[in-house]
Amino acid sequence: MRPWCPLLLTRRAYSVGPPQRIPARAYAWSLRLTPFCPVVVVTLLLVVSAAPACAVIRVVDDTGKPVSVAQPVRRIVSLAPHVTEMLFAAGAGSYVLGVSVFSDFPDAARQIPRVGGAQGLDLEFIAALRPDLVVAWHSGNPAWSLEAIERLGIPVFRSEPQDLEDVATNIERLGQLAGSVEVARRASASFRRRYQALRTTYMQRQPVSVFFQVWDQPLMTVGGAHLISRVIKLCGGVNVFAGLPLLTAKIGVEAVLRAQPQVIIAAGPPDSRALERWRRWPQLDAVREDHLFLIPHERIARHTPRVLNGAEQLCQALEEARGR
Repeated sequence: MRPWCPLLLTRRAYSVGPPQRIPARAYAWSLRLTPFCPVVVVTLLLVVSAAPACAVIRVVDDTGKPVSVAQPVRRIVSLAPHVTEMLFAAGAGSYVLGVSVFSDFPDAARQIPRVGGAQGLDLEFIAALRPDLVVAWHSGNPAWSLEAIERLGIPVFRSEPQDLEDVATNIERLGQLAGSVEVARRASASFRRRYQALRTTYMQRQPVSVFFQVWDQPLMTVGGAHLISRVIKLCGGVNVFAGLPLLTAKIGVEAVLRAQPQVIIAAGPPDSRALERWRRWPQLDAVREDHLFLIPHERIARHTPRVLNGAEQLCQALEEARGR
């Protein structure tokens, strides 16, 4: 009769990832056998050797910094409205636990707790949410806040789309981090098709000079590196302040009068009177020809798939100006 073969399994927990964070738990099993159990040993070794390895997910953010996670993230905090929209577009909306103020699209985002906004972030609350990824707005969130989050061992992906193609690539990379690659690919492919259709239709049309008013009090516009300036170019327009070195800048009325734009476009709600001030200067070509147009702020100023809705509206406005 063969002797009884005792088998004892013990479990030891260890962390996957940097020592200061615990994004997931994995377990290593150790066993203690008597010398009479060679078959059990061989079987267990075969099972262990056949187990799939956990591949680290690595992407590069918009600042060129690599971001790595040990497995698809399931606890995400968004620090900007455009980031929230892109996470939902990438198929990661159900994993978002905290968002910034003014994250209002899609409707599901309105129900998610707020972690702060342009006036400051609630770092204590963000830490309490135990995120395994924070997605930030590089130029819109204070650098020191993002560095403080990273010191907690939380990876930070910095988003800064400056071209329309960047919107599609942001969605794809967020899909990689969240493990929703197929959803993200479909969303980015749809975005690129719409973008290409607008390029084909409008980009080679007769140039029209454009002043884009981001804000009226104080008066602000966009420089050539801003996404809105790329939208103007997409529609066959020319941003009269493309030479400004900043993404957005305060300007004076005199600068607009000197630039003599053919079209003035303002971002704002449908009931906004932001364009009325310009009627005091009938010497402006845009005023004399009534080439004053309003586009909802969230359609044109957010770096999301909806920016193409604003682009379509802007292209149609320039086409209308060409035809008058």
